Amino acid sequence: MNNPSYTMLAKTFKGLEEVLAQELIELGANDVQIERRAVRFSGDKSMLYKANLCLRTASRVLVPIWSGEKAKGRKNDKSVRAEDWLYDEVKKIDWSRYMRVDSTFVIDATVYSETFRNSLFVTYRVKDAIADYWSEKAGRRPSVATVNPDILLNVHIAQEKVTVSLDSSGESLHKRGYRVANTEAPINEALAAGMLMTAGWKGQSDFYDPMCGSGTLLIEAALIAQNIAPGLFRKEFAFEKWQDFDADLWSEIYNDDSREREFTHKI
Repeated sequence: MNNPSYTMLAKTFKGLEEVLAQELIELGANDVQIERRAVRFSGDKSMLYKANLCLRTASRVLVPIWSGEKAKGRKNDKSVRAEDWLYDEVKKIDWSRYMRVDSTFVIDATVYSETFRNSLFVTYRVKDAIADYWSEKAGRRPSVATVNPDILLNVHIAQEKVTVSLDSSGESLHKRGYRVANTEAPINEALAAGMLMTAGWKGQSDFYDPMCGSGTLLIEAALIAQNIAPGLFRKEFAFEKWQDFDADLWSEIYNDDSREREFTHKI
């Protein structure tokens, strides 16, 4: 994570990929590429922080740290169980770059594969690999914590291709932090922002919502109109617990209101 630039992946809803890509371009991201329900891009630590704070249509920002394919893992040895191959590969990762032996962690696995058939078993084997890495290195095992862990890991498997990523966001980015209570079935905030941005809303007129429900569209419209970063109201992001977290850089980005603008109409 000390490289000046690295690849990241911002996840989103199907149909909002182009909106998200434009957001990233305007933020200054490099190598922006649209994928299925995601946009891949590159940038430095500053871009990672800005992406989490400022993206309106993203659900989370992942930083891939390893990828591989089962078919290439052991010279096409079909006798090697897929999850055991994954265990071996994950155990080879230098986990000391990303966590400490006393760090807590949790794993989220998404599996679309005929080779890896059980996402729960994938999670167990990845957990075992990390625990055994630390047992051999430090004589102790880190703990899994489903609530407020230090490190969130994402394992994505598409057929034989496996990608292990650090989740820099933590809670989904649609959870802005401004909502103190939910009505019944409120619209997802990232989806609401995507609808508004697709419609071309930039705060150029009055805005009325006669069926406002919990007011999500109105709030997101106001944030867009004043160009206020949607992540300003959140209590924390996962990257704040990373070993290489730069508190000074984050404070500078978080407190920069130079992009905000005045709104002269009514909502």
